[in-house]
Amino acid sequence: MEKEKLDRINFLARKAKETELTPEEKEEQGMLRGEYLAEIRMSFGTMLDHTVIQRPDGSKQPLHKSDKAKH
Repeated sequence: MEKEKLDRINFLARKAKETELTPEEKEEQGMLRGEYLAEIRMSFGTMLDHTVIQRPDGSKQPLHKSDKAKH
């Protein structure tokens, strides 16, 4: 995520602690947070796709996605 968007998320969070956000700011904050979380989830998923389990015998097994995780 671009630094400007992260700065804006942080600005809106600080402002929300001090005063009430306008409806437009609340909507913007929600959209930015959603975008941020989507990027975090994608990054974490990519990291898990490249994760392997090394067994005591030295063999390596890729970590497979669970069908249960997709609701």
